[in-house]
Amino acid sequence: MNIIDQETRQKLNNMHVGRLIRILSHSMRRHNPAEMIENKDLTSMQKHVLKFILLESIHRDLYQKDIEEEFQIRKPTVTGILQLMEKNGYIYRECAKQDARLKRILPTEKAESLRQPILHSIEEDEAAMIRGIPKEDVELCKQVLWQMCANRKKMCNKKDSNYKK
Repeated sequence: MNIIDQETRQKLNNMHVGRLIRILSHSMRRHNPAEMIENKDLTSMQKHVLKFILLESIHRDLYQKDIEEEFQIRKPTVTGILQLMEKNGYIYRECAKQDARLKRILPTEKAESLRQPILHSIEEDEAAMIRGIPKEDVELCKQVLWQMCANRKKMCNKKDSNYKK
């Protein structure tokens, strides 16, 4: 395990958790596997959505609501993103078997060709980020970050409900 020097320890003691998360998030955004999709007909946001669709559709059916929740963006915004992605040949939508009103989002062959390079890039990034950190510490970090997300969600929901009153 890396030993943190005294100067770094002092910086961390004086730093808010949110700032540290923001620093890491900014770094990850600047070197995001979705950005490796070199394509002029996709915006940065569409690349992120496509990456999400490619990774999540391996495990489950995806619907517009899933994208709204993942990216915390409103329905009309997601509708526009998906319409352009469909027009540019990256996704198609089909009626769900259980409810014809629901449209399942599926990647096209054009999008599928990007899945492996994205997965490879994510694996490389992940390996670089956790290098030298014991597996137990990585697991604890994931649990703590997950709890922070849950706490933020509760706080935001409470603020939203107070705002609507």
